[in-house]
Amino acid sequence: MSFIWPPMLLSIVLVPVGIWLYGAMGRRRRGGLARAYGPAAVSGLETERRLSRARLVPAALVVGGLVVMALALARPQAVVALPREQGTVILAFDVSGSMAATDISPSRISAARTAAKDFVANQPSGISIGVVAFSDSGVSVQVPTTDPATIANAIDRLSPQKGTSLSAGITASLDAIAAADRGPYANNYYSNASAGPTPTATPVPEGYHAPAVIVLLSDGENNENPDPMAAAQVAANQGVRIFTVGIGSPGGTDLDVNGIHVHTTLNAAELQQISQLTSGTYYAATDAQQLRSVYDNLNTQLVATPELTELTAVFAGLSVLLLLAGGMGSMLWLGRMP
Repeated sequence: MSFIWPPMLLSIVLVPVGIWLYGAMGRRRRGGLARAYGPAAVSGLETERRLSRARLVPAALVVGGLVVMALALARPQAVVALPREQGTVILAFDVSGSMAATDISPSRISAARTAAKDFVANQPSGISIGVVAFSDSGVSVQVPTTDPATIANAIDRLSPQKGTSLSAGITASLDAIAAADRGPYANNYYSNASAGPTPTATPVPEGYHAPAVIVLLSDGENNENPDPMAAAQVAANQGVRIFTVGIGSPGGTDLDVNGIHVHTTLNAAELQQISQLTSGTYYAATDAQQLRSVYDNLNTQLVATPELTELTAVFAGLSVLLLLAGGMGSMLWLGRMP
């Protein structure tokens, strides 16, 4: 937690000063009683004070309220996950040949398509969803759109191809996000001006996430260049989270793909590194039910984006509640305000 007006934290010093002044006034009052009625009156008052420990509770509530109010004056702020109704989600599918395997019924690619379409149907209307397919290269199958039918049709067109390049999938997804941010007229078709150089992405502050995420699903290990961690770093620099979904077993599985016997191994560690680097989450799915559960869990995470939020109202409200509780307790137990 940080503060917008840190100097106002010095106001907390006034709290112990006030406690000292309150104690000094009490001592002065007891001195007046001693002079007027003798030491016996003060002795009886002290005995009553020691027996009535409950009187400390209202005082503690009031002091706590004053401290919280001083914090509110400094305008506290913290990174809080806030729900969003707008954003961009890219569904990036590994369409390598092993996705045709039938160890997940009816096949890995069919189970992935079904789970993804259910996920799309449950998204808020303000969420734009794009589809990217990658094997040894990456291509945007569907630019981000809010039309569920168009997205579902794009998912249905996915089919197994060749190898696995996680870097190509991430890069194509980032390109799709950038295209969505530029809008439909960003290419400036009617201009003969040369395109300017692509600016280098500036790393965003730690803890900030843009309203764009990638859900990257893969069932194999990366076997194509370049290094996927470099592409993941670019995504992290742009504030794009990557949620990785691993299908299959890290121990590897022997599969019969279109009459060809192959051995496929899921590199779960690499997918975990990608998600950790970009502040996303890794999910494992070994059957169709787990795959559906993964997308159900994603529903609540994709629209909750950590943002730096001012908490002054929360602290101010808490301080008022503490002061009211202290005042009411003092009136009930002592018959006076603290």
